[in-house]
Amino acid sequence: VESIVYMSDGLKVKGYVAYPLKSGKYPSIVWCRGGIGDSGAIDEFNARGMFGKLASWGYVVFAPQYRGNSNSEGIDEFGGSDVNDITNIMEIAKSYAQADTDNWGIEGWSRGGLMTYLMLTKSDKFKAAIILGGISNVRNAVNTPLLFNRIQELSDNSFGLDDFNSLINKRSVINFVQKLNKETPMLIIHGNKDDRVLVKDPVELSTKLLENENIFRLVLLEGGDHFLKTHRNEVDEMRKQWYKKYLG
Repeated sequence: VESIVYMSDGLKVKGYVAYPLKSGKYPSIVWCRGGIGDSGAIDEFNARGMFGKLASWGYVVFAPQYRGNSNSEGIDEFGGSDVNDITNIMEIAKSYAQADTDNWGIEGWSRGGLMTYLMLTKSDKFKAAIILGGISNVRNAVNTPLLFNRIQELSDNSFGLDDFNSLINKRSVINFVQKLNKETPMLIIHGNKDDRVLVKDPVELSTKLLENENIFRLVLLEGGDHFLKTHRNEVDEMRKQWYKKYLG
């Protein structure tokens, strides 16, 4: 696992890359972190654990911290132009000999789920997607004041109420499910006791996904909190098998 700085829309953005020690060509995964601002940023210790595990499964991982975080330049827009930080880190993959850039997966936790959904409306490159505790309707965040307050901070200085509502709607994939790439199979995992991103998010989204004929599997874990702490082994096995099935 190594830390990197790369250019995204003229900004220096930090991130991580992880890859298997054994030489060869491996499928690539872009990993979208949760949180907002430096809350939820990945440090080197956690990077070794999370991305090292994916590398041990046989994947090359590219993980942006997003602009405005961890001393990266710019401002974290929580699903605005910072989505480009994902697209641009994927370009970095071309400089890693082990990365198969024709075979991409994407994964996101919490806010990273929101970022994953947005990427799936912009790209058809992904052969597999995994969303855990993901936000599909930002409006439901009114029930989680910490998150909602941080989002509101993004717009207070420059937006009125109408623009704030527009900001929320543009980041909520439930409003434009038809834009999701239908060829990307999605594994959506959520704890039914999640008090940060309410379980109604994936349940309501799943109805729309059925109507839109997307390929997806929804797993609701009994007693699971936002971090799925008591289900880690089960979640890891599901993740591993999903990637194995669709990425190889």
